[in-house]
Amino acid sequence: QVQLVESGGGLVQPGGSLRLSCAASGRVYRVYDMGWYRQAPGNERELVAAITSGGSTNYADSVKGRFTISRDNGKNTVYLQMNSLTPEDTAVYYCHAQLSRIIYWGQGTQVTVSS
Repeated sequence: QVQLVESGGGLVQPGGSLRLSCAASGRVYRVYDMGWYRQAPGNERELVAAITSGGSTNYADSVKGRFTISRDNGKNTVYLQMNSLTPEDTAVYYCHAQLSRIIYWGQGTQVTVSS
């Protein structure tokens, strides 16, 4: 069993930055592929960024060059550094962990980009 707890969301002005954190419980955290998804009102949940257990990353085209995903296995934490934020980035951001068919989700953290 893995539990995921996100933090770091909030209100930021356009052009600003936020760093989201996802703390994972469980001794086997390091073997999970991790990711960040987001869901805006009226939209489907979409992948933002992902990082494998080996450290390979991929990003949605809309965030490439602005967002960076990383993980610290010693702290059982995955991060999402978000720069140059725009109102279109406003959404609830969810942490995701997957090992084969086993999937876990965090409760989500709200990110609002507005002046």
